[in-house]
Amino acid sequence: MATTLGAEEESGASKLSAQAVSFLVHTLLAVGSWLALMLVGYAINPQSIPQPLILLLSVLVPLIVGNIVTRIKQDEMATAVWLIGLIWILIISLWILDMPTGPNECFQCDATDKLIRTFFSLPKPSGLIDNDGPFIGTWPAAALIGYAIGARIALRRRA
Repeated sequence: MATTLGAEEESGASKLSAQAVSFLVHTLLAVGSWLALMLVGYAINPQSIPQPLILLLSVLVPLIVGNIVTRIKQDEMATAVWLIGLIWILIISLWILDMPTGPNECFQCDATDKLIRTFFSLPKPSGLIDNDGPFIGTWPAAALIGYAIGARIALRRRA
């Protein structure tokens, strides 16, 4: 009986490690697809692309990649990478909220203004983190969420 219990523990541990590796691979694929999009964008260097279009592409490109990858290899862990996106946006939000404000840096902004102006540049950029809020916070999180949605769509179609 002791050997059976030990085999079950090993089986559970190997399953858990396989899930962790799968989760890491899907996270890297989601972020990698977004980085590829950014590299293509910087290589082409089109002038004045609106940020909402970049946000939409940051969701759609990983969504398509997640859908294709999950169609090839069915894996429930692909649908969980949105959690990394959520954790990422929360970490960046805390960092932004702790930043001091001053002239040219969201002067006299409250917490909501700091976040909206940093992540979405609405109505104008906040000046915090060198106006790279969408690139550092919004677009990677959107990519992870998009990948998870694409994977979920692929899993639904198979079922």
